[in-house]
Amino acid sequence: MTDWIYQPWPWWVAGPIIGMVYLFLLYFGKSFGISAVLRTACTMAGAGKKCEFFNFDWRTQRWNLLFIFGGVLGAFVAHRYLNGVAGGIAVNARTAVALAKLHIVSYQDHFYPTELMSWKALSAVQGWVVLALGGFLVGFGARYAGGCTSGHAISGLSNLQSRSLFAVIGFFVGGLLMVHVLLPLFLA
Repeated sequence: MTDWIYQPWPWWVAGPIIGMVYLFLLYFGKSFGISAVLRTACTMAGAGKKCEFFNFDWRTQRWNLLFIFGGVLGAFVAHRYLNGVAGGIAVNARTAVALAKLHIVSYQDHFYPTELMSWKALSAVQGWVVLALGGFLVGFGARYAGGCTSGHAISGLSNLQSRSLFAVIGFFVGGLLMVHVLLPLFLA
């Protein structure tokens, strides 16, 4: 059982699960999006007194908060109990070579790149620059696009919204620039 959990799951497992969640949300008249939770959190903290954007009844978004809580809980369980992978995660040989050029080899015994996501990485100036710049760009991009990758790619595209198509294209172009241009500069 644990061997099955440690291995990457095929697309036909996660894809239908995401589809079922979205159908469930559609049935109850909800739209999916992670970035909306930040707006809800700011509203809960009283930001509505300073800015009209945050002035709404956050209690209508309780289900979204529960969804995020489940995501955080799942990440904790995965990190705490499933992080050590005996024998590592199987990656394509070309990917392994590309990662080695960036000095990333932690996939051999972790689910995530500890070279980028660890206390050690945050102890370096590069880690803070990547965290601050990445956080700003993701936050700005999500606000500018009116939603994040999950909201546009899952909810927006399935509703055939043209603005979501443009947003997703922009997210992918930004991701490719980050992986192929900016990240090698930070890790050099």
